[in-house]
Amino acid sequence: MASLRSTLLLSLAAVATARDIPTNVRDFYNSVRGQGQCSNKLKSGFHSIEGDDGSFSYCGDHMNDYRVLYLQGKGGNLVNMDIDCDGIQHGPADDGRCGSSGDTQSITSFQGTVASYGTGQRDLDAFIHPYVVFGNEGTRSGYPNFNPQDYGVEPLSVMAVVCNNKLIYGIWGDTNGDDGPQAMVGEASISLATACFGKSAVNGNSGHDDNDVLFIAFPGHDAVPGKSGAKWHAGSYDEFAGSIAGLGDKLIQRIGGGGGGTNPPPPSCSWEGHCEGASCKDENDCSDDLVCQSGKCARA
Repeated sequence: MASLRSTLLLSLAAVATARDIPTNVRDFYNSVRGQGQCSNKLKSGFHSIEGDDGSFSYCGDHMNDYRVLYLQGKGGNLVNMDIDCDGIQHGPADDGRCGSSGDTQSITSFQGTVASYGTGQRDLDAFIHPYVVFGNEGTRSGYPNFNPQDYGVEPLSVMAVVCNNKLIYGIWGDTNGDDGPQAMVGEASISLATACFGKSAVNGNSGHDDNDVLFIAFPGHDAVPGKSGAKWHAGSYDEFAGSIAGLGDKLIQRIGGGGGGTNPPPPSCSWEGHCEGASCKDENDCSDDLVCQSGKCARA
């Protein structure tokens, strides 16, 4: 049975890694681009590419109806995707592509929270965890700061990224600092960028330059997988992405009044006899994202 469960989990991970954009999310993406620019700019003055006009904003146009916020420029632009390699360095999944990065840091913004989960994972690994760099903090005079937590977005919450005709789920895992001449937006870990554009297209010093990527954050505690809702100690991108897919599928139902389009949530139990309420000794006895609590398989 263990081999069957492994096969099922790998299948779910493959679905999580590469999925079509559901109809409601595609419609939202097109409407955001079609409206030209944000009306409710929570904070503006950011740059997607160094030297541009600094017209990019954190947008709150759909805070009330869909409970989401996102990044947007003007003239139908969204943002690009730069590459972040911060966090654990030279982990087992590292393939050397971050070596070209000149601004890598050894920790991410929420390293302490990751470590506090007690899973043995001391920080995020850019090659395993698909994290988004969201929010800006700086100390220089005139630097535009933006803290997503002021609008209910919680650290390590699940985010949705629309890129290269795909929907990818990630987590809010890092913030933009003021280590460059301008306040930048539009950045994600190398594992997330690879899922979007392919391994040969991105490295530590080369991302995606077109302003056509939509980063969506979901305010509220229900967007946070927490200690047991994600495989923080995963050994691969596929394994971690699979662990947050169910929560991501629930969150995108907020957009456009629901309707997940062509990608319904994964089945609640794919291993008969190991579903919610079944007896267990550890999480390996439970199907999908269920965990073992007090000897019973339960939802995290």
